[in-house]
Amino acid sequence: MEGKTSPYDDEFSDKSEMSFLDHLEVLRWHLVRSSIAIMLFMAIAFVFKGFVFDQIILAPQSSEFLTYRLFCDLSHWLDLGNKLCFDDISFSLINIAMSGQFTTHILVSAIAGFILAFPYLLIEVWRFISPGLKKSEKKSAFALVFWGTILFMSGVLFGYYVIAPLSVQFLGNYTVSSTVSNSISLNSYISTLTSIIIACAIVFQLPIIVYFLSKIGLITPQLMKTYRRHSIVIVLILSAIITPPDITSQILVAIPLVFLYEVSILISRMVIRKNSN
Repeated sequence: MEGKTSPYDDEFSDKSEMSFLDHLEVLRWHLVRSSIAIMLFMAIAFVFKGFVFDQIILAPQSSEFLTYRLFCDLSHWLDLGNKLCFDDISFSLINIAMSGQFTTHILVSAIAGFILAFPYLLIEVWRFISPGLKKSEKKSAFALVFWGTILFMSGVLFGYYVIAPLSVQFLGNYTVSSTVSNSISLNSYISTLTSIIIACAIVFQLPIIVYFLSKIGLITPQLMKTYRRHSIVIVLILSAIITPPDITSQILVAIPLVFLYEVSILISRMVIRKNSN
């Protein structure tokens, strides 16, 4: 039996002939599938709470954490003894709310669900915009999805393995007096850890942002070169915001950000050159 198919039955049909409501219907199904993906990964993270909390969230508390072991190995390799080695963190985590641990469990699961589903979310974005693009534009859109995923995951890993453990070490062991011990709430620890990771993941999207701004003509490589010194100052300020107040952590954050800025200049140059052809 023949009949008119709904707009979301064939997402790769010519969207130029679709009405505004048809576009909204297609968008709705992309959002539904994206939400299902997030909830699926959220449910998985919720079920495996032992692994998520003991092996991931609370792992930076132990001196056996990968980052600490690498720093200690580097210290020995540089013949510095144990100067770069870390001891177990002296603070203790406490829960002061009746539903604190349960709500924290849900929050962490939701964040884990979003992070794990992020590659699929970008695929849904690509599936939504690709039917209205030309063949050459589709290749660019797919590349953006691919590199957007790589940059996001790189930011997550950088935040988790570099910035977060250094922040936990510094803030967890910092005391104003030997008579004051640190008993940190679970919510404070989780919010610090997750905010650092998400901030790094977002900051690592700089090349993608520059690509779009260059595409619409708001940014040029000449402009970025002119304000390179200003950008370095902004990078240092941003590094100070998302890291503890010690120079080592700020430098470790600033180096990849400066590198991403230089890469963004190259991306902007390629976009402008392509637009002029």
